Amino acid sequence: MPSVKQQLLADLAGVLEQAAPGGSVPAQFESPKVAAHGDFACTAAMQLAKALKQNPRQLAETLKNELAARPAFAQWVDALEIAGPGFINIRLKPAAKQQVVREVLEGGAGWGRRAGQGDKVLVEFVSANPTGPLHVGHGRQAALGDAICNLLASQGHAVWREFYYNDAGVQIATLANSVQLRARGLKPGDAGWPEAAYNGDYIADIAADFLAKKTVSADDRAFTASGDVDDLDGIRQFAVAYLRREQDLDLKAFAVRFDHYYLESSLYTSGRVEGTVAKLVAAGKTYEQDGALWLKSTDYGDDKDRVMRKTDGGYTYFVPDVAYHLAKWERGFHRVVNIQGTDHHGTIARVRAGLQAVGEGIPPGYPDYVLHTMVRVTKGGQEVKISKRAGSYVTLRDLIEWTSADAVRFFLLSRKPDTEYTFDVDLAVAQNNDNPVYYVQYAHARICSVLAGWGGDVASLAAVDLSPLDTPAAQALMLLMAKYPDMLTSAAETFAPHDVTFYLRELASTYHSYYDAERILVDDERVKLARLALVAATAQVLHNGLAMLGVSAPRKM
Repeated sequence: MPSVKQQLLADLAGVLEQAAPGGSVPAQFESPKVAAHGDFACTAAMQLAKALKQNPRQLAETLKNELAARPAFAQWVDALEIAGPGFINIRLKPAAKQQVVREVLEGGAGWGRRAGQGDKVLVEFVSANPTGPLHVGHGRQAALGDAICNLLASQGHAVWREFYYNDAGVQIATLANSVQLRARGLKPGDAGWPEAAYNGDYIADIAADFLAKKTVSADDRAFTASGDVDDLDGIRQFAVAYLRREQDLDLKAFAVRFDHYYLESSLYTSGRVEGTVAKLVAAGKTYEQDGALWLKSTDYGDDKDRVMRKTDGGYTYFVPDVAYHLAKWERGFHRVVNIQGTDHHGTIARVRAGLQAVGEGIPPGYPDYVLHTMVRVTKGGQEVKISKRAGSYVTLRDLIEWTSADAVRFFLLSRKPDTEYTFDVDLAVAQNNDNPVYYVQYAHARICSVLAGWGGDVASLAAVDLSPLDTPAAQALMLLMAKYPDMLTSAAETFAPHDVTFYLRELASTYHSYYDAERILVDDERVKLARLALVAATAQVLHNGLAMLGVSAPRKM
């Protein structure tokens, strides 16, 4: 049916061009607010009426007659009706709706995706400092970033996944000192234990392995411990490598991968930070005041100018961010999406201001940001705040171990990123219709059971006679399947993987209603094959949608 829709839109475009040559009204359909009004609605008459100085209903009548004479409308449209102030409601023939079944079965796992566009997109997400295990907020970011990457790739973009982390600075120094104290026999609660130190059991584990002179390997580094408790730099490097490995394990358990790990320290060692500051000074976008170097960020919409270099000579934290994003631009990534917590909201204006001020033609809206809130976790009706592993928060691995990677992904993607979310562990393991991921996966498994009971070749269903699929329940299912490609496109454009979860829940519900309304394995061979084709196509769309979220589509449950 998407192909049918494109044919109809092409005919509509021709009629609109004829009515208003070079006009600004695009050829597009809307979904009627009331399903009984039709399958598509066209508002072009109301949009054109003023410019053409015509009554919108009369213009709609003219457009209707022109459309009815067009080939695609003659082939696929059952009725054109004028409603209200000038709506044209379009009712499709059953054969038009049935085309989606064939298209899905022929398209398979690639159905709904668009051809490659060749443009590169860099998505930066997780970007957790290597100072402890990943928490559930990182989990939300990992799920969001991975799904957004999948959505962008589905629209033909060449996607690059990047993890940026701070391997220097105060937090890393605190990590090294905490491990050193543990290696010397101190522990939280002892008289010499600093208030700022990290308290989780993982600090003791790092100290023990350092003393044992172990070697740890992460995706981007490996380090062998000296075992010398006075070797603070060695402790620091070992601890960072150890926690990078732990984060790798968390991400592998979550089936998240990255193309590149970018070190903040490299921005300093490569001279990028100094070079970026020099470019801003040369561009005349800075000034000295009170012994500090300031960026004229108010020139670019910020509420006040920002300090870049403090009186002690150190740079404020947004300066390396500007240098990092300038590096992204210079690497050829002219579209960048950052997935970050809402606590980064204040940095957006100053980073964008710095990038524009450099004078390399970087647009005002670069980069794009998707900000997410943190996640509360409840278990047994009580909020869970502390993990023994981390010492102060629930880790991503805790959540996966308590439930499953599928449940964690689906749940964390089921709301808009900037809305508060409470992860209910008990609901995530429940095998009932209240559990959204179970509900969707069960619909897929239920169809697989029907197909297994039939025992035939699913590939052969793409060629069967689909004309028996003319009942309201069947047509509702086909119409919803036909919306999948446009839903994907919209979700990719707006960075909204929650739209995919909403769609999948609706599709699963519509399938369950269809299953309850019509037997599939009936005696009439023609009807049976048509219904098998319909449910096989439904299973394929469920599979494709779940894959966008990184969630499995089990054949049995």
